[in-house]
Amino acid sequence: MFLRELTPAECTAVLSAARVGRLGCVHDDRPYVVPIYFAFADHHLYSFSMEGRKVAWMRQNPQVCLQVDTMHDGREWRSVVAYGCYEELPDDARWHLERKKAWQLLQRQANWWEPGVLYPVQRTNGDQAGYLYYRIRIESLTGREAVDESEATG
Repeated sequence: MFLRELTPAECTAVLSAARVGRLGCVHDDRPYVVPIYFAFADHHLYSFSMEGRKVAWMRQNPQVCLQVDTMHDGREWRSVVAYGCYEELPDDARWHLERKKAWQLLQRQANWWEPGVLYPVQRTNGDQAGYLYYRIRIESLTGREAVDESEATG
C-alpha cells in the first residue's frame, strides 16, 4: 500500500460526496465523538441536532472537527478531517436565510433528521421544538489516502 496526502481539492471532493461523518468536540479535556448527517456547501458543514451533550459541549468550546472516510476495493481508502468552528443557527430573523439554506441542503438526503431522532416541524404555539440547525465553518482540511502500490506507480 502507498499512502499520500490529499490535495485541498480532493479533500473538498470527499466532503462533497459524504453524508455521514464523525463529529469530534471537547469539554474539560475530554473528547466526545458522534456520527452526524451533514451537507457541505460554501466551505461550511451544515447539520441538525436535538439539544444534548454534543450541543452543550460545542457551545462551551466551538472548536470542533469532522472526520469522513471512504473505502474502496481491497484495502484502499480516503480519509478527510475538517477542523472548524461551531456556529449555531438560531431561529430568528438574522439567521433565517442560513437556517433555510441548511434545511434545503439537508433535505436532499433521505431521512436526514434521523440522527437527531425527530423530524423537525414548525410549532405554531411558539414553544421551542428542542432541535436546532448549526454549521461548522471550516478553517482547515487534511486528508490522506491509501492506494494499491501498483496503481500508484502506474
